[in-house]
Amino acid sequence: MKAEKWQKVASYQEKRADQVVRCHLCPHRCVLQQGAAGICKTRVNQSGTLYTTAYGNPCSLSIDPIEKKPLFHFMPGQPVFSLATGGCNFRCLNCQNWQISQVSPQSLNGYDLDPEALVQRAIGCNTSMIAFTYTEPTVFYEYMYDTARIARSKGLKVVWISNGYINREPLLDLCPYLDAANIDLKCFEDAMYRKLTGGRLQPVLDTLLTLKEKKIWLEITNLLIPGFSDNPEMITHMCEWLSANGFEDTPLHFSRFFPNYKLNDVPPTPAESLLEAKTIALKSGLKFVYIGNQPRLHGEDTVCPQCGHTLIQRYGYTVGTYEIQNGKCNRCGKSVPGIWHS
Repeated sequence: MKAEKWQKVASYQEKRADQVVRCHLCPHRCVLQQGAAGICKTRVNQSGTLYTTAYGNPCSLSIDPIEKKPLFHFMPGQPVFSLATGGCNFRCLNCQNWQISQVSPQSLNGYDLDPEALVQRAIGCNTSMIAFTYTEPTVFYEYMYDTARIARSKGLKVVWISNGYINREPLLDLCPYLDAANIDLKCFEDAMYRKLTGGRLQPVLDTLLTLKEKKIWLEITNLLIPGFSDNPEMITHMCEWLSANGFEDTPLHFSRFFPNYKLNDVPPTPAESLLEAKTIALKSGLKFVYIGNQPRLHGEDTVCPQCGHTLIQRYGYTVGTYEIQNGKCNRCGKSVPGIWHS
């Protein structure tokens, strides 16, 4: 493929002297000389104008259960059309999709789907939702934004699975076309954030607050990496911050780590660490706390916070019992935050 085919003038750029351009899409705010690409590998300075090279060339398409994102309080059991392009604005040591996230879009063999064709593909797959996921959707912002607008106009719900590393202006512009998001909160210490990802903590917290402000359905994932993000004191600070900032009803997913990418020498997360994290979160006032990637702990069921009745039983990505009606517990009538189907 010729890279030029997938290029489009990028949003949120500042042109400077001598054909230098600064990108204002994410908090890195890369300053790029002529011919240079940003940290994300998708935004390139060509003759003093910033272009995205990730427009209409997704490298991955799939139909997933919404639980895989993970989203547990948003249309449980429903399929979602999922896509990604190459590139990412993080350099996570534990990246699960490094083969596509740590390379430029034009280095991959992608599909040829403009936003209209992409939405029609989703509709043709009998899905009512479309998710931007797998890599980091922020870096293919223009493609995501145009697709989201068309998807919403066709009655599809739009889901954003992200590291949350985006500036406020582009996020506010995107919010009118979002129905739900899962933000990966990597850890709760800035120095560790920089070590694990190359990014900073505060911009991610700002994204959480903006999504809450705009009433986008939100769930949060925290991967517990032994020796990096599994410190009980750090987890306590994170959960106390979430509780103090009005996220008590926001589902929090503690996920088990498995050795990958540049952390192949780190062992999987012990079950005891996951259970301790859940206990800390519940004591901090968070009402919906889940454990992922560890089925034997049975930590993925949704339980009524008032009467303790199991409302949704999950087996991996499969939904079993479903006892929520009109957004309420079938047993005691307690309202359960989320976006539910009848």
